[in-house]
Amino acid sequence: MKPTQHSNSARTLITLLPYLWPRDRKDLRLRVLIAVICLVAAKATNVFVPLLLGDAVDQLDNLADTRGLWLGIPLAVILAYGLFRLTTLVLNQVRDALFARVAQNAVRMLARQIFDHLHSLSIQFHLSRKTGALNRFIDRGTNSVQFLLSFVAFNIAPTLIEVLLVAVILWVLFGFAYTAITIITIAAYIWLTFAITTWRNRIRRQMNEAENTIGTRTVDSLLNFETVRYFNNERHEIARLDNALAQYETAAVKTRESLSLLNVAQAAVVTVGVTGMLILAAFDIRDGNMTVGDFVVVNTYLMQLAIPLNMLGTVYREIRQALVDMENLFSLIDEKSDITDAPNAFPLPRRGGEIKFSNVVFGYEAERVILKNINFVVARGTTTAIVGPTGSGKSTICRLLLRFYDPLSGSIFIDNENIGLVTQHSLREAIAVVPQDTVLFNDTLHYNIAYGNPKAAENQIQAAAQSAQLDQFIEKLPKGFETRVGERGLKLSGGEKQRVAIARALLRNPEIFFFDEATSSLDSATEKEIQNNFSKISRGKTTLVIAHRLSTIVDSDEILVLDDGKITERGTHIKLLAQRGLYSRLWAQQEKEEKESIATLDEGMLDEK
Repeated sequence: MKPTQHSNSARTLITLLPYLWPRDRKDLRLRVLIAVICLVAAKATNVFVPLLLGDAVDQLDNLADTRGLWLGIPLAVILAYGLFRLTTLVLNQVRDALFARVAQNAVRMLARQIFDHLHSLSIQFHLSRKTGALNRFIDRGTNSVQFLLSFVAFNIAPTLIEVLLVAVILWVLFGFAYTAITIITIAAYIWLTFAITTWRNRIRRQMNEAENTIGTRTVDSLLNFETVRYFNNERHEIARLDNALAQYETAAVKTRESLSLLNVAQAAVVTVGVTGMLILAAFDIRDGNMTVGDFVVVNTYLMQLAIPLNMLGTVYREIRQALVDMENLFSLIDEKSDITDAPNAFPLPRRGGEIKFSNVVFGYEAERVILKNINFVVARGTTTAIVGPTGSGKSTICRLLLRFYDPLSGSIFIDNENIGLVTQHSLREAIAVVPQDTVLFNDTLHYNIAYGNPKAAENQIQAAAQSAQLDQFIEKLPKGFETRVGERGLKLSGGEKQRVAIARALLRNPEIFFFDEATSSLDSATEKEIQNNFSKISRGKTTLVIAHRLSTIVDSDEILVLDDGKITERGTHIKLLAQRGLYSRLWAQQEKEEKESIATLDEGMLDEK
């Protein structure tokens, strides 16, 4: 059963309360207290403004000559009227200025909490959600926080209190009829506002959904623009975006039309109420029950009420919208990670990095098993390579070792510690990965290399770049290390991106190296140079290598051949060749392809001559 909108709204407001009265921030609490004092004082002075104006009108009306003005009585009232109006304005501005830091602190704390929570969620969540939509949820949700905090605390409740005070004053001074008209007008206004706004919220949700779709399609298309161009699908992408834009256009027009209807309806209710009270006051003046000053008092109170009433309608619409926007934000907070630390999880001890897979069974779906009863050990300081056909489950082993997923059955150990019982942070801190598909941040080369260890010294960063054969490439760039790599590293070639990823991993100086086809994008000469550096850098380190080019792993201490989720062969390069099994066939096939490639290259060079 889904929670109702009311329960969601109440939950949202309750969730925001700690941000209104932040723990361990006495300075912010003091600001809240002073802001409340300013609020109360502003409302008190504002209620007296019409009474002072009415008194001034009566005294001016009774002046026999202009000399009375300088005797001080009317002048004092007029000055008091101006002073009270100015005081109300100043107090409200002081209140807003004091509370601004509280609201901005709340935005910062909530945004940080959401961002931290998103990074704690499992990779399965991120693979199933659209990045563009997540960004929209966060942006709209955090922007709503300041509005909700400010208006709920300093506009809704104070406005209702002011309306109540005015109603009481009208009853005491002029009779129940004026209070009755005020209450009926306000009740009708609030009912009408709630009813139309509830209808508008449904339209607004449709507009938000269309906006999310626009953001998602825009981000996806631009991030993958190379693929779009490969397949000549620019018109297809434009058509998809235009479809989402058309849906947004329809919803946006309906939203604006409904807003116009609401504004007209609200103005009509207020106008009818104001007119009714002024007619009643005119009759009372005719009958001698009210003075001209009283008429001004009634009119001024009505005008003062019209302002918060109009504000109430606007605030209510915005609050409802903010609550709608925050529903998606809080749905992110409610997401639970599939992979969590055990209750008594402890940091992984550093004891050399021995890896052990014991009877590991895994599938991304229970009905489709990828790895079937996998058993192997990578001894401390040795190198083990995993080879096999595409789709045999090689990269899945990396994801399991990093605990992006948990096995369906079986266990994985590092230095005899079950990785399910240690903290994820310490586990991943002990492993450096060079992935097959390298994605870089839209920042400088320096930033992307230093990302492996943001605390590394400059000489360590330069040494890592040199070990990855990046130093000569960087020296040729006009801006050197400060060259920006573009979105996802699109300004670099595949080999250059791979070398940045290698440098980033080397900078970590981990217990375990994991190379997932790390040299697949490099030319043969660079590959050999980097392989030599790997041998030096990983000496004494536990190294697990997933390789497509078998020539890169001939010196491995052990080679595992993975086929259809099972380890079918294991041993050294020489031993596996002698077995004449799958490894031997893969080796022969790659040798044949390399010879054909060399022959084709030679023919091309002869043709050019």
